[in-house]
Amino acid sequence: MPTESDRIELSEHELREVTGYAADCASRALSIFEQSLPADTRPRDAIDAARAFAGGGRRTAALRQSGWAAFRAAREADSPAAVDAARAASHAAGAAFLHPLADAHQVKHILGAAAHAARAEELASGEDRSVAAGTLEWARHHAPPSVTAVLGRFPAAPPGGGRVGEFIRDLDAALRT
Repeated sequence: MPTESDRIELSEHELREVTGYAADCASRALSIFEQSLPADTRPRDAIDAARAFAGGGRRTAALRQSGWAAFRAAREADSPAAVDAARAASHAAGAAFLHPLADAHQVKHILGAAAHAARAEELASGEDRSVAAGTLEWARHHAPPSVTAVLGRFPAAPPGGGRVGEFIRDLDAALRT
């Protein structure tokens, strides 16, 4: 059970900003998924739901379910790039449910959409690392001040997670400087 000292302050405005940022990051890779599975709207629906919440909508069970649906779409995708694009969308919707706990795992909820979008674009480019670097640079420059402020309340991103984990740690470090 988390203690009071494990909790951080997180306003609804900040949660909306984090979610809007995650949706913007995920949308960069959406076309990769849609080229692979054009009839599957689950990742787009998750991004749209995240944007609706970021724009003032309610944090509902339907929003949470849209994130899970995008996650299931990732499991059904036929290319690694499409998998990461759908995971980015899933993270965008999931960002609305960031927990106000001082836990490094929560950093994945803030930056997961950006990291998976970067990996999707890298994979789609044939593993061109400069493509991912460009996506992460875009994510760094487009993070609103509230994202940086929220990240500063959490411990640094945790180890592990393969290439996506590397992207999360790199972006986390860049946003904290």
